[in-house]
Amino acid sequence: MLSNAAVLFDFGGTLDAEGLPWKDRFFGLCRDAGLAVSRETFDRVFYAADDALVGTIPRTLSFADTVQCLARGVVDALGGASDEAARHIARRFVDATRSQIEANRLILTRLHSRYRLGIVSNFYGNLAAVCDNLDLQPLFSVIVDSSVVGFSKPDPRIFQHAMDELDLTPAAAIFVGDSFARDMAGARAVGMRHIWLAGDGADASRACCPGDHVIRSLGDVETVLL
Repeated sequence: MLSNAAVLFDFGGTLDAEGLPWKDRFFGLCRDAGLAVSRETFDRVFYAADDALVGTIPRTLSFADTVQCLARGVVDALGGASDEAARHIARRFVDATRSQIEANRLILTRLHSRYRLGIVSNFYGNLAAVCDNLDLQPLFSVIVDSSVVGFSKPDPRIFQHAMDELDLTPAAAIFVGDSFARDMAGARAVGMRHIWLAGDGADASRACCPGDHVIRSLGDVETVLL
């Protein structure tokens, strides 16, 4: 059991998937849609499409429309796919996300009754609207979007911003995220304890610090915290 006043989460790959980043999810969906592409090429295309959205979309843009914009950018860059393919990929992504959020809602509700919860995410500037679309906002005391505050993980300042909003020190919180490089390293840099939500293929022995907790499902966080 870990004693803390607040629990902070990453969004993409943590709250909406079991340790699987958006890039990996999109890759699988594109392959399922018949888009034959190497992983190296896809990663380059995805990062370019992802970067193109940062800070350029309205802060009120919905979750579904955000995913559609990203899917359209990826599919256009890959070439040879129809508008319907992009819409199909986006629909499957949105449906899977909503299903995972609903699976996690009971866990988050229980944690909300014991801790102050927050989200710290590298996002496009509309994370608050996305959380509103997914009916998550009532559960979180603070939602920090990198495009809004001007710092991106692993910069410790984005974690400190969340702590300032909560009027807490980093030592009073714990961070849960799926990215070893951004989430774990960033939380460590600001002096915040961290739990790694490692995907099925991740090597749990690569834990950030000695004694770190590694979980395979967000539901397992309760066994660490409670």
